[in-house]
Amino acid sequence: MFGTFQQTCLRIEVKASRETIRSALVKPERFRQWLWPQGFDPGLPAELVAGLSFTSHLGPLEIQHQVVEVSDHHLSMLLSGGIDGFHHWYWGDHWVQARLEGISVLPLNLGQNLAMIRLQLALEASSPAPNGPS
Repeated sequence: MFGTFQQTCLRIEVKASRETIRSALVKPERFRQWLWPQGFDPGLPAELVAGLSFTSHLGPLEIQHQVVEVSDHHLSMLLSGGIDGFHHWYWGDHWVQARLEGISVLPLNLGQNLAMIRLQLALEASSPAPNGPS
């Protein structure tokens, strides 16, 4: 693999419940929206499960994803191809954290920052509007 070893770990606060965050991270119909322009194989199941392998595309680069673990608060994937490494997601009520390490020609820190901002915006757009003053 060409590129350099890179690592990034980001944690943000979001206006969303643990369940809403999980849905945005493990349901392809949801993550396709906020991870654009990254494209994903058609035919993914409704939800990621351990053992699933799939491919995403970012420009001319292909990234293979192998889902290692999915739980109520964690998603872990091994990556190969355009990124050789791993991606771990952790979340709870009102926060989400992602750790990405690997060898790549892509600027992983920049990509991770943009993805987290887009996730935050998507979660805020999908959260119910707050009630007026009490």
